[in-house]
Amino acid sequence: MRIVDIIEKKRNGGELSKEEIEFFIRGYVAGEIPDYQVAPLLMSIWFKGMNKRETTDLTLSMVASGDTVDLSAIPGIKVDKHSTGGVADTTTLIVGPLVAACGGRVAKMSGRGLGHTGGTLDKLESIPGFQVSQSMERFAEIVKTCGVSIIGQTGNLVPADKKLYALRDVTCTVDNVSLIAGSVMSKKIASGADKIVLDVKTGSGAFMKELDGAVELARMMVGIGALAGRETHALVTDMNQPLGNAVGNALEVREAIEILQGKHDGDLKAVSFALAAKMLVLGEVCRDEKDARQKLDRAVASGEALRRFARMIEMQGGDPSVTEDVGRLPQAKEILPVKAEKAGYLASTDAVSLGISAMLLGAGRSKKEDAIDPAVGYWMKKRLGDRVAVGDVIAEFHVGEHSDLDAALARFRGGIHIGEAKPDLPKLIYTTIDEGEA
Repeated sequence: MRIVDIIEKKRNGGELSKEEIEFFIRGYVAGEIPDYQVAPLLMSIWFKGMNKRETTDLTLSMVASGDTVDLSAIPGIKVDKHSTGGVADTTTLIVGPLVAACGGRVAKMSGRGLGHTGGTLDKLESIPGFQVSQSMERFAEIVKTCGVSIIGQTGNLVPADKKLYALRDVTCTVDNVSLIAGSVMSKKIASGADKIVLDVKTGSGAFMKELDGAVELARMMVGIGALAGRETHALVTDMNQPLGNAVGNALEVREAIEILQGKHDGDLKAVSFALAAKMLVLGEVCRDEKDARQKLDRAVASGEALRRFARMIEMQGGDPSVTEDVGRLPQAKEILPVKAEKAGYLASTDAVSLGISAMLLGAGRSKKEDAIDPAVGYWMKKRLGDRVAVGDVIAEFHVGEHSDLDAALARFRGGIHIGEAKPDLPKLIYTTIDEGEA
């Protein structure tokens, strides 16, 4: 078998066999197939596509490229949750404690951000002392004790995805349904959860800008989960504006804590509760989503969800008092208001531009080795459809010593459109895709 024949076959629109896909993945991870041959194969896949069977074989070959996690030491059904990403998407920090407070088990491995804002691990590390690196034995102990733990990926988990993603990033082949599905689902399957809930984003701040593409991706991933023996369900949700109001690591932790305290409603809470309800039903904690919603409301009202978050923080070396006093989180050097320069309605936002604005303040990375300032970012004061007058504060910028303030402001203002007419607001949750519908 030769890689050049596989490239030619896919370039001409052919369907790759399981053996050809395994050969390609195995050889690339071993260093026997170079980047300069994998790059044209990725481009051929981008143009010609893969069917569900090819995508499943790609996913499982990627899983087999490294270690897999055994969570059998943790009793009960372990349900994982994954978002395809966006701006101010802090759902993991809310969903994990909520599900745990209702009797579910969340053993989650998360990643760092490379791009406009930090990933889940970066957000957690803004909590003083929090350790995302834990042994598998300690990971299991934390989940057994408080129902939830969120750690970084350990060991040699899906090395094929690490290599492929780095190459996709520099060859403009990231936004392909099969390649995205393979990347996401290989990590979820290797991470050992029994069942999986996906949050697939669509809109200006998502990989999949169009709803049809997001639905296709969701169906593809749900189908892969089923074929791999992991029951998977997906929500397709909106990312045409930041999901939460806080953009930036410590600020997003603060917003998550305040939602668990019962202080905020809004889009971030709504999506978090929808995901948590689905996880509780899949985990067989609740008989249906109505029952789950009632339990979730009680978990917030009683303070149990907040206590679970505090206990997880404590067991992972962090300062649990941040759940009582968010002022103990890192604080920016300066807070500056960004004011509206014209009157009208907040008609649309370019969520990617808003995310890049946060990166320019120091909240994200443009290169893997870049340091993140946990204190910086901004807090949105207006949402889509809100009326604004000249001089109204649209956002408060939390600025640090190394913030590129002028560039951040320019990006932010370029991502905000104020119009004369009140816009039709997009749906927050477009659809739900269950296993039988993939």
